[in-house]
Amino acid sequence: MRINGPGKESNRHISTLYVCYFGLREPLVQTQVLPYLRALVAGGIRVSLLTFEPQLEKRWSAEELHQQTQTLAAQGISWHWLKYHKRPTLPATLFDIAAGTLRIARLMKSERINVLHARNHVPALMCAMARRIRRGRLIFDIRGFMPEEYTDAGVWPANGYLYRGLKRVERHLFKTADAFVVLTSKAREILFPGRTDTDESGRPIELIPCCVDFARFEAAGRDARSAIREELNLHGRRVIAYVGSFGGWYLTDEMAAFLGAAHRRDARTFSLILTQSPREQVTEQLRARGIAEADFFVGTVAPADVPRHLSAADAAISFIKACYSKQSSSPTKIAEYLAAGLPVIANTGVGDVDELLTKHGVGILISEFNEASYGRALAQLDALLANETIRARCRATAHSEFDLETVGSVRYRRLYERLFHDRAAARAGSAPI
Repeated sequence: MRINGPGKESNRHISTLYVCYFGLREPLVQTQVLPYLRALVAGGIRVSLLTFEPQLEKRWSAEELHQQTQTLAAQGISWHWLKYHKRPTLPATLFDIAAGTLRIARLMKSERINVLHARNHVPALMCAMARRIRRGRLIFDIRGFMPEEYTDAGVWPANGYLYRGLKRVERHLFKTADAFVVLTSKAREILFPGRTDTDESGRPIELIPCCVDFARFEAAGRDARSAIREELNLHGRRVIAYVGSFGGWYLTDEMAAFLGAAHRRDARTFSLILTQSPREQVTEQLRARGIAEADFFVGTVAPADVPRHLSAADAAISFIKACYSKQSSSPTKIAEYLAAGLPVIANTGVGDVDELLTKHGVGILISEFNEASYGRALAQLDALLANETIRARCRATAHSEFDLETVGSVRYRRLYERLFHDRAAARAGSAPI
């Protein structure tokens, strides 16, 4: 993989510590974090990783920790971990921040770290505080509008002391970070109005949506589609898939209502639900909409098996609560659906999804959750699926917009090169918090 810039050899003086407030075994770490870190290693950058492991003693034996450390070391990644504390919520988080800050400062010395790459606000605060002890550059990888996410979800009261405190931290992070990652063009416009590649101070900005590893989806080809359809007895059926959680940001009632409308419109419809949410939570909703047990599958599959199951589908659905904080959201499931060749039925107002589906003609947008809107969307879906090129068009869109190798990895490596080799963009140091 080649990108514009000084190249692999000139990157060998860069040593980064990626700080993630999740455990290593979390699916998003496996599919979104580690592939990017491997790409940085391939670009000649020395990489360390710090994760926070929930239930450390129960989930990891000493032998497993050693084995995983060796496995990642063979990939060029030096792995470190701390225990994640969950309750009581605020004291536990403050404890983790203090422990993380000290560990980061020590790693900066022992591994000669000169870049701290923070995934979202809590790790960014740790890194900003560690820079008061040891100097280094900070990449603020903004995964979302965290203060607004908590208020939009009803977890925190609007303008409460927790919201105001986190906004103060956020302002400090925007002031002192040396480079930024955003997931959507909408988030970039909100945070950096009128800017594209740099902010007003010349600090680099990269737009890097949640990407997918196409090797996983290419491996699940036509043979996998036939096999899984035979396994689930899907011959002659139109399969609508959903991958992910239910509840919270995900509009469970609305998705169940849409699927109910799809089943009533076409008796051949089959709903394929791949989720880690409690099965009964989902099946109750489907049965309440008149969908028979024989007409749906609800279950959990390993992340590695998701592409195989999606290959059996004909279309996919993603309904997410549209609110201010979701302007920054890049749903991984959208990229996975398109990589599997599936047109997407989605609601408006989430990240860059509206523009993506409209521009490339790879899906249908719903602005109202009612029977009339569902009927129109299903008629549009009939027309899309009648087009023999739709699956190829979906895959081509995923390749151009969400390919881990040619989009995500390239942009991450470019960001590091800009951080060090564009003098106008690079500035080290910190400010008091």
